[in-house]
This record gives sequence, structure tokens and C-alpha cells, in this order.
Amino acid sequence: MMLQNRTITRPPLSEVEATARWLALLMLAIGLHIFEASLPSLGPWFKPGLANLVTLLALALMGPRAALSLSIGRVIVGSFFIGTLFTPTFVMSMTGALSAAAVMIAAWRWIPGVSLVGISLLGAVAHMLAQFISVEYLFIRQAALFYALPPLLLLSCISGWINGALAGYIAGRLGHEKNSEKN
Repeated sequence: MMLQNRTITRPPLSEVEATARWLALLMLAIGLHIFEASLPSLGPWFKPGLANLVTLLALALMGPRAALSLSIGRVIVGSFFIGTLFTPTFVMSMTGALSAAAVMIAAWRWIPGVSLVGISLLGAVAHMLAQFISVEYLFIRQAALFYALPPLLLLSCISGWINGALAGYIAGRLGHEKNSEKN
């Protein structure tokens, strides 16, 4: 049997670095997803949204495709680890995460000059609204459910502002470090 001489093509280093950066963000998002699941809730379906902070960082540092895939990946893997995969909690989490990611990507692309705080606020509101709509449509068919929406939207806006400010700070620091490495 004769062995053929095959040339192994390797991806460029920039692709490997981008994949490693995305995987690091995914692991961070999964860890935050699991951590948030252990926190006491301030209301039904409300958590601080720390994992969405990582989605926002992925959007700012790597672009829309990375942010969307990170959002999906962290909900699936995080739900697997906390034991909620394919449960109503998973449906609510995925609905909120996809809605937040879609709104953040749309704001990133089509609102000129919008800050990460603005993008995060829009994502937080979209996340909460999507969860309420999915719960009302799929599980608790009661319009009275929406009486809880205003205070939870207020909490979402507060956490969205904090997450956006943190993402802006982190992205700025990472951008500063990249620029100092180039010089």
C-alpha cells in the first residue's frame, strides 16, 4: 500500500485567534448563564443579564454573526448544565436571548452613533418583552400577567444600562490593549 503525499492546509493564524476568542467568550457566557441561574430572582423571569453582556462584547469585538451564535450556544450549553434543556425555562431563555441578540444587532447596524449602553438597553427591553410574550402565548394565557411587566422593564433597563456601561469599558480596554500591542 502506497502512502500519498498530502499537503495539510492550515487555517491562517488570524482565523485560529478569532475562533479562540469566540470560544473564550462562549465559555464566559456559559459560566455567567450558570451563575445567574443560582441567583435569587428579583421578580418572575428576571435576572441581571450578565450573559447578555458577553453577547454585547462579542457584537462589539467580533461582529453580528459571532454575537448571534454565542447567544444561541450559551443558552443551549448553559441549559444543559443547569438541567433546563428543552423545558419551559429553556424556551423562555432562548426566546429572550434570540430577541435581545436580534435587536442588538439591528441597533448596531442601523442606528448611527448608538453606544453600547443604548444597544444594551434595547436588548434588555427586547429580552423582557420576548419572555413575557412567550410565557403568555405558550404557558399562562392570562392578560393579567402583563401587570408585572412595567416594574420588570424598569429593572431590565437598570441592568441593561449597567451591562452596556461594563461592555463599553471592557471593549475600550481590550481595544486599547490591541492598539498598544500593534505599536
